[in-house]
Amino acid sequence: MTDPVRVLVVDDSALMRKLIPQILATDSSIEVVGTAMDGRFGLKKIEELKPQVITLDLEMPGLNGIDTLKEIMRRWKLPVIVVSSHSTAGASITLKALGLGAFDFVAKPQDVSARMPEIAAELISKIKAAAQCKGIALKPVPEGIAHKPNSAAPAAPTKIVAIGVSTGGPNALQYLFSQLPPEFPGSILVAQHMPDGFTEMFAKRLDETCALRVKEAQSGDLLLAGRVLICPGNRHLKVKRLPLGNVAVLADEQRVNGHRPSVDVLFRSVAEEFGPQSVAVLMTGMGEDGASGMGAIRAAGGITIAQSEESCVVFGMPKAAIERGYVSRVVDLEALPNTLQAQCAPERAGGDSSIGRANSA
Repeated sequence: MTDPVRVLVVDDSALMRKLIPQILATDSSIEVVGTAMDGRFGLKKIEELKPQVITLDLEMPGLNGIDTLKEIMRRWKLPVIVVSSHSTAGASITLKALGLGAFDFVAKPQDVSARMPEIAAELISKIKAAAQCKGIALKPVPEGIAHKPNSAAPAAPTKIVAIGVSTGGPNALQYLFSQLPPEFPGSILVAQHMPDGFTEMFAKRLDETCALRVKEAQSGDLLLAGRVLICPGNRHLKVKRLPLGNVAVLADEQRVNGHRPSVDVLFRSVAEEFGPQSVAVLMTGMGEDGASGMGAIRAAGGITIAQSEESCVVFGMPKAAIERGYVSRVVDLEALPNTLQAQCAPERAGGDSSIGRANSA
């Protein structure tokens, strides 16, 4: 029997320092070795207790969570699970933490004392995944606002690129999109496992660091070349071919594979509507969401791509699709931008290279 995963809980809330260990105590493969009420105590406890994984509150007095995280990354590079407040400010600082190397995050429910058990399974699974993570060096991405060239009239895309991603996704997507040109000929749709309240901020952050146009998806958004639509948290993203332009459609159906948004829902919809003009990409993430949907895209004649194990923070989602025989290409994250540009190049589409019409932005 393997030793339990050693976890340190760093949170200025006495309630959270009580609730998180109670949640983790329900799994015998996890041991909470200590708690700390602020960043300074947390750093001392890391030296004393040698934890394997840290849960970290970001909004703390004294040495705040961001500065604590920077020290952890500099001195130990231990995996950190951020326990984030469910607010606009909380979303912003959480995305910053992910950019600094935090492994993943869980969002506190609005009523912490009554509903904390609802995130128990998520927190436990992420701690276990973090303990097994070999550590991936973050790819450098541009800082500040990206230059958005004045584009011509909105163009219909050559291909529909559907991306599924989870743990490790924010940094991987930021790198990928920063490497794609504004004239990228495909339309990109993203299902990133992330709760509501975080995806709008995430889309804005991506838009600021790449030349593509990135936004949180709304029903009716046109699928345009060079546009990226991020599925909102707690919604599903589908697509629809229409005479006046192909559009995104949001849905509130039940969770699939425990997720909403679900990658499988997006992939199946793209397969049904666009068939051989589809490109499916499964990137870093836990679990198996997207594997069967990737099979649907392959069966429909689309291209299927998985991120390589070496470049994934967690190799769960790509691995599941590879093992089922649904992946046509496995590529490193660094090679993915060129791969997508090659797959979406107009000459690959043949004849009339665009899909449908594009009437407006």
